[in-house]
Amino acid sequence: MDSKRYPHTKFSDEDMRDLSAAMKVGILGTVTPQGLPHLTLITTLMASTPDSVVWGQFMEGTSKKHVLENPKTGFMVMGLDKNFWRGFADYQYATNAGKDYEFYNNTPLFRYNAYFGVHRVHYMNLIAHTGKHPLPMNRIIPAAVMTMIAKTLTLRKEKTPVMNQWTQAFYNKIDNLKFLGYVNTDGYPVIIPLIQAQALDREHLVFSFGAFGAELSEIPAYTPVAVFGMALTMEDVLVRGTYQGAKRLAGIKSGVVQLDWAYNPMPPTPKQIYPVLPIKAVTEF
Repeated sequence: MDSKRYPHTKFSDEDMRDLSAAMKVGILGTVTPQGLPHLTLITTLMASTPDSVVWGQFMEGTSKKHVLENPKTGFMVMGLDKNFWRGFADYQYATNAGKDYEFYNNTPLFRYNAYFGVHRVHYMNLIAHTGKHPLPMNRIIPAAVMTMIAKTLTLRKEKTPVMNQWTQAFYNKIDNLKFLGYVNTDGYPVIIPLIQAQALDREHLVFSFGAFGAELSEIPAYTPVAVFGMALTMEDVLVRGTYQGAKRLAGIKSGVVQLDWAYNPMPPTPKQIYPVLPIKAVTEF
């Protein structure tokens, strides 16, 4: 684990207060049984104690199965003030009682919700975290502009339409949030903000190195990566593929991800959307 980038092994009182905010973006990184990265929106992520991370579950999903098979996780939490924390934790257990269970279900989002509430609370042991940092918008905005230039002047090489029209347009919206995840050599998912990423075509994402370039440069070529995209309207989508390494596109240092998988995480029915799964007939009633 990089102790310079993740120097803290406990949350401060200020961290715990800020992370308990009801309105925030929380991303949980897990590892699939195939060893691939998976990113999920978990808005209930917060610190339960100085050395534990907790999150409330109010719907079923793939990540809840992953942590039972592989406890190594990565997380990122970003507040409405654009300050964010990133770190690693080991999954421990789940319960449907206790102070955190009561806390979640007494927040306005769940207390006055007639359709669902938090029915299970998951606990993880903190390994390390970055501490609070501001999102570097002064680097992200120019990086997004450079990405637009690189993709505009680059020849498309699409062979497989992994992204449909909606997904492609979603990743092209500059004001949508995007996060890249990959599994590091210690087996933990690393999460990197990648707001500058855009769709090169229906099979590739492209991004300049203008923001978080040092971290992006550490990802080895041909590493499996996941890129999670979300809008503040609570729409989101997840794609996965192989990072092709750093390239010069229109003279701009850029990263390219060749996609091979797409997933709809949104309720009421999260499901894989590419490759298209065959429709199975119902034979038992």
